[in-house]
Amino acid sequence: MIGKQLGNRYEILEQLGGGGMAIVYKGRDTFLNRLVTIKMLRPEFSSDQDFTRRFRREAQAVASLSHPHIVSIYDVGQEEGVQYLVMEYVDGEDLKTLIRREGALDAERAVQIALQVLEALEHAHENNIVHRDIKPHNILLTKSGRAKLTDFGIAREATAATVTQTDTIVGSVHYLSPEQARGEVAGPKSDIYSLGVVLYEMLTGTVPFAGDSPISVAIKHIQEEPEPPSRRNPAIPPALEQVVLRALAKNPGQRFASAREMAIHLEDIFRGNAEEATRFIPVDEMATRVIKPAGQSWKRARGEATPSRRRKLRPAGWAALAVLLLALLAGGGFALHRFLNVPEVQVPSVVRYSLADAERILAERGLDVAVRREHSDTVPEGYVIDQDIGPEDPPVKPPRVITLTVSLGPDRRVVPDLYRLNLDQARQRLSESGLSLAEPAQEGYDDNVPPGLIFQQSPAAGDKVAPNSRVTVYLSRGPKPRQVQVPDLTGMNREQARAKLAESQLSLDENVQWESSTDFLPDQIIRQDPAANTPVNQGTAVKVVLSKGPGPMPGEALVKFSVPDDGKNHQVKITVSDVRGTNVAYANPHPPGSKVETTVRYLGQAIIRVYIDDKLVREQRMEGGKKDG
Repeated sequence: MIGKQLGNRYEILEQLGGGGMAIVYKGRDTFLNRLVTIKMLRPEFSSDQDFTRRFRREAQAVASLSHPHIVSIYDVGQEEGVQYLVMEYVDGEDLKTLIRREGALDAERAVQIALQVLEALEHAHENNIVHRDIKPHNILLTKSGRAKLTDFGIAREATAATVTQTDTIVGSVHYLSPEQARGEVAGPKSDIYSLGVVLYEMLTGTVPFAGDSPISVAIKHIQEEPEPPSRRNPAIPPALEQVVLRALAKNPGQRFASAREMAIHLEDIFRGNAEEATRFIPVDEMATRVIKPAGQSWKRARGEATPSRRRKLRPAGWAALAVLLLALLAGGGFALHRFLNVPEVQVPSVVRYSLADAERILAERGLDVAVRREHSDTVPEGYVIDQDIGPEDPPVKPPRVITLTVSLGPDRRVVPDLYRLNLDQARQRLSESGLSLAEPAQEGYDDNVPPGLIFQQSPAAGDKVAPNSRVTVYLSRGPKPRQVQVPDLTGMNREQARAKLAESQLSLDENVQWESSTDFLPDQIIRQDPAANTPVNQGTAVKVVLSKGPGPMPGEALVKFSVPDDGKNHQVKITVSDVRGTNVAYANPHPPGSKVETTVRYLGQAIIRVYIDDKLVREQRMEGGKKDG
């Protein structure tokens, strides 16, 4: 999936993790150029209507919420039959990772996180949304310390239309409320219980209930009272401990009435306003009681009144009741014996097995499997790198969950497409992919890409490379210049030279040199480099040497000639070519047979030409001074 684009908009950059229902990726919104989180329903569940309905429910639930402590949903879609959500990307880590790394948090920090989650829950509950899966894994912490609640994957609206799922326990077992463990409807107070477990774990570094199997943990939620957290961490203030234990009450009616009420009690603790209250004593769920039909017994467990009439039993009735009680006790004892005396099994090593083979081997021994994935340069993708319990550990009771670390293969990053980006954009795009730019950038000519933008890269876009690899880019200098011939600038001034060079897409080097000259007037070009008619690339600057005088000596010539005597009038023209260029010195009509005599002035070396009716009839080169011609 890495490198794939969803909906022609969302580019998948890397896998962040995954749960039982979905895989989570880091992505980039190519339209808005921002990072996003993409949650894709696992392919094996895409055809399951229940899973797709639950997946869509998350989008509907969170879309109705808008809160700074709830991860926002941007988009929802389907690609090749697979459902996906596009959500806000949170740059940080989840609370579970923080607890694993640091252990118990100090009380004030734990309360600050809890208060932010309570704000999110208050907003959700006000909109009739119950999260039902509050746990540290679903609480994300930004680098600035802001908590954000995510993963409303099993959330549902808390309305009168809610139907109890009596055959399915939905939620994570260590954070499950007693009513969820019994298969009852989860309400807002179920979220408060689960957050109480999270707060307990933040303060002690451990969950209140643990066991060899999910079932045993669920039973403890229903039947056992949690150990006071101060026994595991004596630094916990008594008032804070009371808040935790009240949130963990078995009876929802004895918990806080709302997330806001719990938040007020937590705020009071660190404002110094908390009063020492009588220690909360939860109802004993283990007390002996007469077994009633299922619906009636749950009502009594919740403290609801049920109408009853007292009737006296006859002796035969007492005898039948005694037999029934004995049978129940015997059956219960047998069931308890079977539950507590599950044969232990030795966990085999499945390292280097494929995941399918590992799951089969463990399933044959009645063991469940949880999977975490990470990259490996030595273990092929899909094979087991490690397991948390193995043959060197003591035997375990089924259905113990064995966590397998499965290889994603070598960590490879997809090289993004940098075509037509500038250097700053390329650096940002590479950084998002865990890569960097090779400095300095190379340059070259390209006919299609404007100067300053990337026209080529190595490795190519779509190639997979190791993290932190450097990508070489080539910046365009525009189209490759054509070759032209340098024009002759001799005798021109600078303005004339600039105009002449521009015709060939050349330029004048403004760093000119000056020399004294008796052949050229001041500010005229004496010579140039490159020389006239030399082939050069367009854009080349031509250097010139300018005259600073005094210039050539003036001269004059007396020009004499006769006009043809052919009976026709003729047009006579005399031109002078010298350092000033070619100029007309004389132009007049003459009758046939007439004689022309005129003086022509010039500077330095010159050429005098005589034209009759625009036809050259005479030419003479002059070297200065006064001459007759």
